[in-house]
Amino acid sequence: MCGICGIFNLDGKPVDAGIIRRMNNELAHRGPDGQGVFLKENIGLGHRRLSVIDLATGDQPMVHRERETALVFNGEIYNFRSLREDLIRKGHRFRTASDTEVLLKAYARWGTEAVGRLRGMFAFALWDGKAGKLVLARDRVGKKPLYYYYDGRRLVFASELKAILTVPGIPADLDYKGLDAYFSFGYLPSPGTVFRQVKKLEPARIMVCTGDGTEKHCYWDLNMTEPRTGVSIGDAAGSLAEIFDESVKLRMESDVPLGAFLSGGLDSSAVVASMALFSPEHPVKTCSIGFEEARFNELEYARTVAEQYGTDHHETIVRPDAVDVIKKIAWHFDEPFADASAIPTWYVSKLTREKVTVALSGDGGDENFAGYAARYTMNRLENNIRKKLPVRFRQGPLAWLASVYPRIDRLPRPLRLKTFLTNLSLSAEQAYYRDMSFYFRPEEKAHLYSEAMKERVGASSSYDVLRPFFHRNRNPDTVTRAQYVDIKTYMTEDILVKVDRMSMAHSLEVRSPLLDHHLMEFAATLPSEFKLNKEETKYIFKEMNRNRLPSDILYRPKQGFNVPLSAWFRGELKSLVMELLFSGASGLDEFFNMKTVRQMWEKHLAGVSDFGPQIWNIVMFAVWRDLFLERKSHVQ
Repeated sequence: MCGICGIFNLDGKPVDAGIIRRMNNELAHRGPDGQGVFLKENIGLGHRRLSVIDLATGDQPMVHRERETALVFNGEIYNFRSLREDLIRKGHRFRTASDTEVLLKAYARWGTEAVGRLRGMFAFALWDGKAGKLVLARDRVGKKPLYYYYDGRRLVFASELKAILTVPGIPADLDYKGLDAYFSFGYLPSPGTVFRQVKKLEPARIMVCTGDGTEKHCYWDLNMTEPRTGVSIGDAAGSLAEIFDESVKLRMESDVPLGAFLSGGLDSSAVVASMALFSPEHPVKTCSIGFEEARFNELEYARTVAEQYGTDHHETIVRPDAVDVIKKIAWHFDEPFADASAIPTWYVSKLTREKVTVALSGDGGDENFAGYAARYTMNRLENNIRKKLPVRFRQGPLAWLASVYPRIDRLPRPLRLKTFLTNLSLSAEQAYYRDMSFYFRPEEKAHLYSEAMKERVGASSSYDVLRPFFHRNRNPDTVTRAQYVDIKTYMTEDILVKVDRMSMAHSLEVRSPLLDHHLMEFAATLPSEFKLNKEETKYIFKEMNRNRLPSDILYRPKQGFNVPLSAWFRGELKSLVMELLFSGASGLDEFFNMKTVRQMWEKHLAGVSDFGPQIWNIVMFAVWRDLFLERKSHVQ
């Protein structure tokens, strides 16, 4: 795993080596084992290396002098050995044992079509000197990040936004429409960033930059429109097991110590069980975190799996003094990011890096196998009722009733009648948008925003983030459409960003077998009832693991990687919130109606309402603003 950066001056001006080195320095945490720079006239490439494969000869930038190409690459190509053999048969010779050289020679053979042959996680930049073009590419679901700035005269790119901001002349104008999405979802969606002129290369994209400009195209999508028929659950579970185990085995290729995250949930437990099949002589190293608050603590379940498979198991407890790392966490995200599970991810990454350099995770199980029980089951129920109600009734009396019904967020979602009635009055797409607005819904932002913020956001709606994915997947099954939207938005922009930034903050590489594109494509063809069977989530994945994991792992309610934020805000984190949000110099009134924020805070402290996620959303924005806009402090 690595960090990459570079500059391509389209006007022919030479690249300043000092700027490339400065960009490289900002990415040191992503690659502490070495660095390199390639310079040739108007192109400059930088690389920071975390050595995982071919420790002796895999340094970058890697140059193919005969073809005048140079490559900087972040990630792992799991099928590099089979690609290498194919290229050798076609006459290519290799001087290293690295997957980087395989990618370089694959481009020489197949051009940009080589990207579609890769099985792995990656973001790379390749300079093709003969053609005078720079090729940028990103993996299918966005496991590895890639930011860029392009103004017609130069293209600047990097693994993290902070490296781009070190380049002179890069504007840092806020994207208020992107911020509006952040206050809905807790992240800044691709292709935008928090800064208007800097973009993210979207997943499954190739971008080619020449003197004439840039062109982008999508090389892969997940087809969820045609479920297979006539297959039994037993046969499908058997096929899934073969694909899953192969995916795990491929990700155990490493020249450095390797282990796994073990939360005690189904997905990570299944990964550990599969790893144990391929490591009979050496125990799998597993790492878990827990909390003092019992309802957030899954350590007992992690221990159950660790004992069953005889793993070399390690644990740590996360306490409210996690406030000490909040600024560090915000610094590593580069943009406002409100998923509070970043805190335990930070700590489990820290613990794991003390034991290994590479860890496997269970990310992707919920999206592939419909694991979000409350959301998917309620969404399906609402849609079944919605179809039976006349449109005029839904948009008239039902909408009115929803508007006057009191909001009670402390109840379990099925008992929140206001949410239920409001969703029934809307289209399925608009209702799901409200469900995914974990932090602030449109009517709440109307009270939250300052007048200046309202004017800057204008008439834009964060629903536009989800809209294209609803339109792209026309499967009539409600759950399948929701899965597709989650894969393209929540998983890519939240879950995978969280894991990448928090693991790379500790120079730890994380691999996700459940996000192998062969496995995802197989899961996409399964009937919806194989995933969400009545109210049983991940049905086929549980069937696959019935002989591998105990029933209390398979069938207990999903707990999630949550933190006791609400209690912390009423206790140990109370002074932090007061300082960040309500000190006279906070400057947050530029963005918020601070009277509304104060009312939320007081209701939360009194236990009248639980505004923990909403307060955290505002807190993380305030911390980010101090670090990146006000430059009050700089934490590395």
